[in-house]
Amino acid sequence: RSRPMMGNVNEGKGLFAPLVVVARNLVGKKTFNQLRGKAIALHSQVINEFCKSIGADGKQRQGLIRLAKKNGEMLGFLA
Repeated sequence: RSRPMMGNVNEGKGLFAPLVVVARNLVGKKTFNQLRGKAIALHSQVINEFCKSIGADGKQRQGLIRLAKKNGEMLGFLA
């Protein structure tokens, strides 16, 4: 019986995954995760400002944030 792995399920998947893995290995996991967190926070701010400018409600905003996460996973940004 195989044991579940605690690794990233997105490892190696998506167009940008190899670049993300190389960058993480170059700068180190801790620094990389800090930079990724800042990038995600900035992207969320952009989505929030966009929603304000078009008058989208909170439910629509959350939907856009979920879509951004799903797209990031598919493209390999979360590898």
